[in-house]
Amino acid sequence: VNQILLLLLVLTVCAILYNKVHQAPSALKNETVDLESPEEMEEEIPVVICAAAGRMGAAVAAINSIYSNTEANVLFYIVGLKTTIPHIRKWIENSKLKEIKFKVVEFNPMVLKGKIRQDASRPELLQPLNFVRFYLPLLIQKHEKVIYLDDDIIVQGDIQELYETKLAPGHAAAFSDDCDLPSTHEVVRSVGMQNTYMGFLDYRKQAIRDLGISPSTCSFNPGLIVANMTEWKHQRITKQLEKWMQRNVEENLYSSTLGGGVATSPMLIVFHDKYSSINPMWHIRHLGWSPDTRYSEHFLQEAKLLHWNGRYKPWDYPSVHTDLWETWFIPDPSGKFKLTRPDS
Repeated sequence: VNQILLLLLVLTVCAILYNKVHQAPSALKNETVDLESPEEMEEEIPVVICAAAGRMGAAVAAINSIYSNTEANVLFYIVGLKTTIPHIRKWIENSKLKEIKFKVVEFNPMVLKGKIRQDASRPELLQPLNFVRFYLPLLIQKHEKVIYLDDDIIVQGDIQELYETKLAPGHAAAFSDDCDLPSTHEVVRSVGMQNTYMGFLDYRKQAIRDLGISPSTCSFNPGLIVANMTEWKHQRITKQLEKWMQRNVEENLYSSTLGGGVATSPMLIVFHDKYSSINPMWHIRHLGWSPDTRYSEHFLQEAKLLHWNGRYKPWDYPSVHTDLWETWFIPDPSGKFKLTRPDS
């Protein structure tokens, strides 16, 4: 009996030691899985911005303002043409922005062939990168939600707050209404800017009247977009935009002599009554519409985002509120891009 008990005791001890030895790696493995669990990882905020020839300093300042004002995990998609990509990459990698997370994406202007009506009055509005916003799902593959920004923008708030903008069910995008902020109305009136559909579409054309959209309907500004990529693809937004671009080539339904040029108008048609709204303080606009008209400094300090839409850009002269823009500008290490100032 004693021998049997002793044998059982030895077997029990061996079993305990076996379990300890073989369970230890399993526990470590589970711990590693927990540490790398997607639920534990910070959500990535994709921000799309274009780097166009002659105005790359604008993209750099915009990126710097976003990066400096947030702790969020931002991934910048910097879109350029084949000829401009080396310059913007070198600028970023040789400045304080070398710490940012970014991907450089080449935009092929051939996708626009036959879709843009040539217009000599404002040729800068016909540049290929103005239409990048039409093709977001083709450029950005893995994200459900994306922020698109024009380059003439400075972000003073935390981009995380903008990213959390709620989009209503069935809406592919959120924009800023041009009638949304009383503080901007005086500026709009003083520079004679249009903020209704009449300022963008030619209501003399039957195709425009057939849309059934009142010419007094408030327009919106697509220089800032919070987009739902799933809805965008489901509704075939890019195809719809291309359809109106091609119709404009054939019928001249809108032109750059009107308010927003040729990139805003098709978006106004496709997204009419089908978009969510962005907080007005997240898009203070029209800073580039006059070299003289200014907002109050207090109002601009409270703003989350400033947009120099219009002809008068803060890296050129004349322009207004350039001090707020220059705070975020990083000089070009190659020396190619220079600010235009009265004493330069």
